[in-house]
Amino acid sequence: MNKFDAIVIGAGQAGVPLAKKLAGAGWKTALIEKRAIGGTCINDGCTPTKTMIASARMAYLAGRSDELGIHIPEYKVDFKAIMNRKSTIVQQFREGATKGLEETRNLTLVYGTARFVDPHTLYVDMNDGSFENYTAKKIFINTGCTPFLPDIKGLQDVPYLTSTTLLEINEVPEHLLIIGAGYIGLEFAQLFRRLGAKVTIVEKSDRLMPKEDDDICAAMSEIFDQDGIRIWTETQVQSLSLKSGKVHAKLEGKGPASLSCSHVLVASGRSPQTATLGLENTGIQSDEKGFVKVNTRLQTAEQHIYALGDVKGGPAFTHISYNDHLVITENLLNGRHKDISKRMIPYCMFTDPQLGRVGMNESQAKEAGIDYLVASIPMKNVARAIETAETRGLMKAIIDKKSRRILGAAIIGEQGGEIMTVLQMAMMGKITADEIRSGIFAHPLYSESLNNLFMSV
Repeated sequence: MNKFDAIVIGAGQAGVPLAKKLAGAGWKTALIEKRAIGGTCINDGCTPTKTMIASARMAYLAGRSDELGIHIPEYKVDFKAIMNRKSTIVQQFREGATKGLEETRNLTLVYGTARFVDPHTLYVDMNDGSFENYTAKKIFINTGCTPFLPDIKGLQDVPYLTSTTLLEINEVPEHLLIIGAGYIGLEFAQLFRRLGAKVTIVEKSDRLMPKEDDDICAAMSEIFDQDGIRIWTETQVQSLSLKSGKVHAKLEGKGPASLSCSHVLVASGRSPQTATLGLENTGIQSDEKGFVKVNTRLQTAEQHIYALGDVKGGPAFTHISYNDHLVITENLLNGRHKDISKRMIPYCMFTDPQLGRVGMNESQAKEAGIDYLVASIPMKNVARAIETAETRGLMKAIIDKKSRRILGAAIIGEQGGEIMTVLQMAMMGKITADEIRSGIFAHPLYSESLNNLFMSV
């Protein structure tokens, strides 16, 4: 039996810094990882996709350079070079994270698949074919999520792709069918459209991004239409089949009855990696989808076992996972009483232009019965956007009518995530809309137009 003070299951964006801090505080710590250090973010998520999106943006800029008086007769997409660059950067990030762990005193790095035997003991099926038992006073679950596969007839009979396997293809798809119009599907849609693929999106809801406000959804839909991406809302894939090297999809809803494509991406959500954890051998509770239930301090029903990151449900963002580890280390190592009940949830969708979001949207303010005001201006009225030929999108903020504080913001625009972060910091500092309206900001930055945004109220 291998005895430790703490065991962390999963080397994702919460597990890695958590293990290092616990070990640094003198805890004898084991970090168990079944695949690769860095979790989804480094290996299959943020790092590879944003690297490829940068290449796609270069193609986009080259294709519209005439607008700025620069004539590029032609350009060529070297997909192999794009993928090699992506893989090099992923490897660089992964190796850096691995080296940091290997150099940490009191930390043992274990490669294998962990399963609870009882609330304090884990059976680990090692990647080298052996097995070991590990026990600890505290255990932390950071196993993340994996792509969800919907129940579509014939799915297993066609060479479908997920957000993970799409990152390993060898050529730009001729025609990519994307099932699902969430954030992952939209980023991939625009990325591959810009690299030369024909792209069709099928979404069962009545609009893109159903959790966003109507005007935000409409603005993003218009952008995708301009980019030549075909979107069928209120439509579902009923079945898939392979004929003469093509994938044929039968559809139901407002879209066509059928279509054929070269590749299919399933982007209809993600599932927690809990099925093989042996939670039934503990008192840990999970919801109907398998997400681990936690309290506001990230403890499970077994109070010495914690869950961090995507596996616990809620917003599935890297920065939320990282903040989870801060909550736990502050409480366990520094005697604080941090919890997750009132933290802000900012996020950015890396379409081009970006969608940066924080706090309440208008729909949520309305549902909460708040007396609010809406500030909104189109990007075509923003000086910096006009000068850089980036006029697609809008700025929008929700304001409490009485206090004049900002309740939330949605920015669709070039550097939308950065502009959103300015407003997030204003929310953190309780700066009012009136103070921003009269504030002095450097000209002609995008953020300078926050003056004009709040003049619209």
